Amino acid sequence: MPLLTLPSVSRRIADELAVGEHQVSAAVALLDGGATVPFVARYRKEATGGLDDAQLRTLDERLRYLRELDARRTAVLASIEEQGRLDDALRASIMAAETKSRLEDIYLPFKPRRRTKAQIAREAGLEPLADLLLAEPGRDPETEAGAYVDADRGVADTQVALDGARSILVERFTEDADLVGELRERAWKAGDLVARVVAGQETAGEKFSDYFDHRERLTRAPSHRILAMLRGEKEGVLLLDLDLDPQPDGARPVRGEPSSYERSIAARFRIQAAGRPGDVWLAETVRLAWRGRVGTRVDIDLRLRLRERAEKDAIGVFAANLRDLLLAAPAGPRATLGLDPGYRTGVKVAVVDSTGKAVDTAVVYPHQGSGRWDQSLATLSALVTKYSVELVAIGNGTASRETDTLAGQLVGRHPGLTKVVVSEAGASVYSASAYASAELPGMDVSLRGAVSIARRLQDPLAELVKIDARSIGVGQYQHDLPQGDLSRSLDAVVEDAVNGVGVDVNTASVPLLTRVSGLSTSLAESIVAHRDAHGAFTSRRALKAVPRLGPKAFEQAAGFLRVRGGDEPLDASAVHPESYPVARAMAAKARCGLGELIGSTETLRGLQPVDFVDERHGLPTVLDVLAELEKPGRDPRPTFATARFADGVEKVADLVPGMVLEGVVTNCAAFGAFVDVGVHQDGLVHVSALSDRFVSDPREVVKPGDVVTVKVLTVDVRRGRIGLTLRLEDPVPGAGGADADGSTGKTRGDGTTRGTRTDKSAEGARSTGAAEDGRRRGRPEKDRPAQGRGRGSSGRPPAPEGAMAEALRRAGLSPS
Repeated sequence: MPLLTLPSVSRRIADELAVGEHQVSAAVALLDGGATVPFVARYRKEATGGLDDAQLRTLDERLRYLRELDARRTAVLASIEEQGRLDDALRASIMAAETKSRLEDIYLPFKPRRRTKAQIAREAGLEPLADLLLAEPGRDPETEAGAYVDADRGVADTQVALDGARSILVERFTEDADLVGELRERAWKAGDLVARVVAGQETAGEKFSDYFDHRERLTRAPSHRILAMLRGEKEGVLLLDLDLDPQPDGARPVRGEPSSYERSIAARFRIQAAGRPGDVWLAETVRLAWRGRVGTRVDIDLRLRLRERAEKDAIGVFAANLRDLLLAAPAGPRATLGLDPGYRTGVKVAVVDSTGKAVDTAVVYPHQGSGRWDQSLATLSALVTKYSVELVAIGNGTASRETDTLAGQLVGRHPGLTKVVVSEAGASVYSASAYASAELPGMDVSLRGAVSIARRLQDPLAELVKIDARSIGVGQYQHDLPQGDLSRSLDAVVEDAVNGVGVDVNTASVPLLTRVSGLSTSLAESIVAHRDAHGAFTSRRALKAVPRLGPKAFEQAAGFLRVRGGDEPLDASAVHPESYPVARAMAAKARCGLGELIGSTETLRGLQPVDFVDERHGLPTVLDVLAELEKPGRDPRPTFATARFADGVEKVADLVPGMVLEGVVTNCAAFGAFVDVGVHQDGLVHVSALSDRFVSDPREVVKPGDVVTVKVLTVDVRRGRIGLTLRLEDPVPGAGGADADGSTGKTRGDGTTRGTRTDKSAEGARSTGAAEDGRRRGRPEKDRPAQGRGRGSSGRPPAPEGAMAEALRRAGLSPS
């Protein structure tokens, strides 16, 4: 029987989520019963009191942690009880432990281990000497130790006796769980992360030059900087230290003076410098305890916490970017020409029809000598005419800008044709996959990428689910992250996105169906096999004929699967089959047919929801049915829009500070947003340049896929760095002694300063002379494009232009 009963776990999670315990208990019961988060969030609102998918994901994560903690607690209790050392007070302390680190602190003295110096000293009978010297510092240590000299017990002289007594006290200090916990939390709040370059690595490790002399408060270091420094340490470029007791203004500690942590240990055990014979010996014991044991342990714990926090934040960034990418606006079922650009190997071409079926392929070589351009244009023009192509999707990799120019001339020949540059991240992974081989048999691997590029313009979600989410490349340092946690988080994002949009069961691929609530890969394959053998499904009910798709799977999946043009009009909506009686009751109440009721806003809004509440269907379900009938099968994704890249701007050298351009947001990080303006290198809009108001998260203003208007502030051709702003009235740097790239050299790329602890007063406060008062004031919010508006509270001064110019370029911050 678990030591923590479910109600206690539910109570704790409920407090964290600020919801009722009964809501959590109901959700846990459903999840334990095999229900998925999307199903519970959408179709079990009565049971959970309306917990949404975000709350349920948090609940699921916390439940996993608390159950792991409970299992560890059981093991710890069993271990201590087996030793015969478990009493009521210790049991109560273990039961009250709320975190894994606290539990391990309590368990440390009882953890089985090899014989320590302290254990050997106890076996030699030296514990009474340790107790005496601690309790009565007025006694002379040398004199008292003489009584414990015993060669037969391994105590050859007084020094051996004193060393043994000291080992016992050091271990005692180290194993005081309350003390260690207090010191750890103090160090976390007060400590600095310090980085410096390894001698001789200045040139080889230039990409880490921002951290060659860096100091930053632990609690304020953002995930991207932590992960960058950890990678620099791993590659042998940087040395990282934790300064747990930093002095004001970087002053050196007074030699011989005890640290604040040593003073805390001394105070805990009533040790003080009062001129007594034993005070010096005890002070040295405290010093050794901190520097040799407690401090080392705290250092290791904080390094682990720092890494875990950075990893958690980075996983969150990856998940948020992936969600935005998956839910990007689909161009819809329109014949599309996919172009996978290349120089030497040519531009791979694929045409897909309105259903996404590949109908033709080719390879053209527009970038290889005279005559090839016109020939390539003619080939593409013939394909557009033959298949009535409406869209051109251009991959954003090598030769993308030149191929975009080619597509521009193609559009000139075919009015109504629209060209769009799309992310090709992960296309090569798809091309080489077993699924692509089965889906596109006989097609050359290089051409499969062009097919994927075309399809991801038609429906990004449907195509991207075919690729391992970790390969899509919208995260920070994803290969440095714990892959299990990353996969679990990204899988949840994909699952929520797929089920939030819904899936047409008659056109969906196996990878897409696999992400539907309640469906495994084998069930998805069975659905497709049944569809191929018997034709399109005419109703949701027909799914029950699929082998191995039982009642439980049907219950979980049915509401998220769409059957369009079938026998039952509700099958094309998000209304679950179990709620069809409610919809029919509404039609009867309105005295019209179900087909007439669907989409009839006036009629639906005239109905009273309470009239349809019964024992099985509560008010939340009734309201959901009404909303769905009003706009059946509505796609929650935004309307498709495209950006227009400026003509003649094809490489970084073509950019000039002051230019106003259209671009597409490709990625968001904690420090800003990256925007593709069509020059092969994304520019950075620093978080301080996203809005006139303070922005804590760039996604308050923009998200990947958004079309935005930006102004070029700085251009560094050599390093390929572009500084942009969404505030079009921001002045261009140049005055005040700035460098060629707009930086005074005093400010780091992400707003921190070298050799100085970063704090709120330092970050973003150093002007490069771009404005008289050191601030950049942009257009009032009501006058600016919607993409450039922030929704946070005002009051934070913008960061300097140097932060723009020096910000880490995307390749350095988000290596894939």
